[in-house]
Amino acid sequence: MELNANFKERVVVHSEQVDWVASPMPGVDRRMLDRIGGEVARATTIVRYAPGSKFSEHTHTGGEEFVVLDGVFQDEHGDFPQGTYVRNPPTSAHTPGSAPGCTIFVKLWQFDKDDRNQFRKTMADELGVAVNGVATAQLHRDAREIVTYCHLDPNASFENSDAGGIEVLVIAGSITEGGETLGKGAWLRLPEGMRLAAKAGPDGAKLWVKTGHLPYAKPPVA
Repeated sequence: MELNANFKERVVVHSEQVDWVASPMPGVDRRMLDRIGGEVARATTIVRYAPGSKFSEHTHTGGEEFVVLDGVFQDEHGDFPQGTYVRNPPTSAHTPGSAPGCTIFVKLWQFDKDDRNQFRKTMADELGVAVNGVATAQLHRDAREIVTYCHLDPNASFENSDAGGIEVLVIAGSITEGGETLGKGAWLRLPEGMRLAAKAGPDGAKLWVKTGHLPYAKPPVA
């Protein structure tokens, strides 16, 4: 399966307007944003766990990172409430689920194969002092990518010209970009060489942002 697999074009998905699709596990549904592959895929997805649902134990051969958007994600490593950012690198394993239910934004098979840096962070706790209406938290940085979390004040400007492509998830509030309004749940991917120039809406915005990673996009390998 290929979905939004041309990494040289601008892509916007208003995810809250996309139908949920059932996964192989009962009670776990998905909204696919981009994908290369079948059930084993390089994928960016919003996943919803119904209360009491879970996946069977599995190993992340290609790594997994996720943001808890609402509810509480759970596995044998602990409880991960709304606002938590998690990186589970290649070779890590867990049995994910949620007793109360939750929704997560998750990316699979997008790690350096030698990455073994496993951690969790409460994103809001990492925020620095706002500059020109934008407070930023650097969640992760390596030779391939930079991952940040940003709080934008109402009507604040937000710009980024990092090399290697730019990806944004609107967690709350809204931004305008390219003449388009991106509300809660909207996902934007800009190709390498395209600059991000956005402005927060009247209620501000909370954004997850990743840059630098698109040159490394490829299908999963055994």
